[in-house]
Amino acid sequence: MRIIDKYHEIKNEIKERNIKLTFCHRLPERSFFFQGKQFPVCARCTGIIAGMLFMPIFHFEIIHPTVLLVILFMIPTAIDGTTQALGKRVSNNNLRFVTGTLFGMSQVASIVIIGKTLAYSFIAGYLVYLPTHLI
Repeated sequence: MRIIDKYHEIKNEIKERNIKLTFCHRLPERSFFFQGKQFPVCARCTGIIAGMLFMPIFHFEIIHPTVLLVILFMIPTAIDGTTQALGKRVSNNNLRFVTGTLFGMSQVASIVIIGKTLAYSFIAGYLVYLPTHLI
């Protein structure tokens, strides 16, 4: 059996059984649609994935990643998600996408900070804290 045949077999099995490969709820009212087809993840998760595309910007320090930046980028998502879950207000897909994008950016910024700390620590032979990544 060729690899492409195996791929199509797995893809068809996933469609038939409606297997979800993500932890996203995929609710239609909270998802984007393109040409009549629903995105495979909700608006917030779409934003998180889009935010993760900023990895090169943080890695090459076009935007300097700091712990403070990571925390600041996580706050809007926490507020939006929590107030919506508690029924305090109703969010919309555009806001979910924007807060998701900030959260995705905070995730990749934290990965860059941790990765560079570990790399420099490995080279130095002891744990190196990068003061430039704190504030």
